[in-house]
Amino acid sequence: MKQIATVEKVLRDGRVEISVARQSACAHDCHECAGCGGTVAPVRAVADNPIGAQTGQKVVVESATRQILGVLLLVYMLPVVLFFVGYFAMPSAAEGGRAAAGILAFFCGIIPAVLYDRKLRRSGGMTFTIVRSF
Repeated sequence: MKQIATVEKVLRDGRVEISVARQSACAHDCHECAGCGGTVAPVRAVADNPIGAQTGQKVVVESATRQILGVLLLVYMLPVVLFFVGYFAMPSAAEGGRAAAGILAFFCGIIPAVLYDRKLRRSGGMTFTIVRSF
């Protein structure tokens, strides 16, 4: 996955600190929508800098698509799948019991995402590489 970022700081080990605009589903035409009223906060990350980009430069960064898809599956799909498994695992229970089992299974599906997030933070986050500058 490629994104546009700004180099914020050059680090000693040849890498750089970058800021990437947070991606969302909206088009950020807030004057047209006024739905959320929120602002876009940049995400800070560390990127490998094979091209020697300097502070203030706009660059294109690339992250492993496979890693992002794995995170998406873990965060979005696992809880939903577990909800349906929990719901349909109790066919003879009352509707309230089936719903409770589904909700419990949904929250159990969130636990691996939280644990993975903690592991990712300890290891330094997702890996980005600068592929070119503007």
